Amino acid sequence: MNLANKITIARILLIPIFILLFPIYPDWLIYKSDVIQHIDSYGIYYATAVFILASVTDKLDGHIARKYNQITNLGKLLDPLADKLLISAALILMVNQQLIYSWIAFAIIAREIIITGIRIVASSQKIALQADQYGKIKMVFQVVAISAVLLNNGPFSFITIFPVDQILLYIALILTIYSGYNYIKNNYHTLKLDS
Repeated sequence: MNLANKITIARILLIPIFILLFPIYPDWLIYKSDVIQHIDSYGIYYATAVFILASVTDKLDGHIARKYNQITNLGKLLDPLADKLLISAALILMVNQQLIYSWIAFAIIAREIIITGIRIVASSQKIALQADQYGKIKMVFQVVAISAVLLNNGPFSFITIFPVDQILLYIALILTIYSGYNYIKNNYHTLKLDS
């Protein structure tokens, strides 16, 4: 297994750590453990740091794969899967903590499922569909928006009372929907959906 794929797998393994650090523990458990009490107080910061670290590795594994010609079928499968698992986990936990509306999480996750379905169909037909620039831009906005919401509008709250985190979240939502539409529009004709 090459280095790029190892980094991708490491990103997937960071997801359960992100979930464990997220302060979602019941009260009865919090008061039974000093560790859980600490996570309840500061876990959101640790979880956000892990989320950002995992997100940054997305750029790293892609860069290594291209630079050292380590692009593999396994990497093509795991890389987008890791992204979708990370973003979906964050959105579900945020809905659970009432940090975002459930319909926002549903719209973003639904888009990812639809695009994954299209990629599976394309793969079964031995058609390679490339991610476009809008998909990469929406990923950046998703990561920045989720991080800002997790940090309660931080670090923007140090300079303004304006809800920058919410604005970024809605921009990420719009880009997510548009990039999904654009992906379907550009690739629909290449798929043999009637066969």
